[in-house]
Amino acid sequence: MKQVIKVERPKNIIEHIKIVNTDIQNIFGSTLVNNNTSVNNVPSVYRLTQNYPNPFNPVTTIKYDLPKDSKVKLVVYDLLGRELKTLVNELKTAGYYQIDFNMQNYASGVYFYRIEADDFTGKKFVDAKKMVLVK
Repeated sequence: MKQVIKVERPKNIIEHIKIVNTDIQNIFGSTLVNNNTSVNNVPSVYRLTQNYPNPFNPVTTIKYDLPKDSKVKLVVYDLLGRELKTLVNELKTAGYYQIDFNMQNYASGVYFYRIEADDFTGKKFVDAKKMVLVK
């Protein structure tokens, strides 16, 4: 609980920056530098973000994060739950991903996108978000 509610004040600005940096790494993943040549930035949790922009016309961006190598399926559905388009259906390595989706041939309305990520350990991440197409 002490990590969530910080009651102690930092002694100086350097300590404050270290605390903020640790909190950011805990939320978004850590950056590891190997042999001072490459940076491996891996998220710490599975995440599906809200598309941007929303509402949109006709292109939107969907982002998702994978902390482990996973079999990923990302599908767009209409308001009645009918599958419209499979955006991703493959094995992906751990990392940050972004998809630009063009809905030029679809009518204005509310749509959903849903992700399933299976890391082969018996745990499955599932999340869905709503998006609005306005023409």
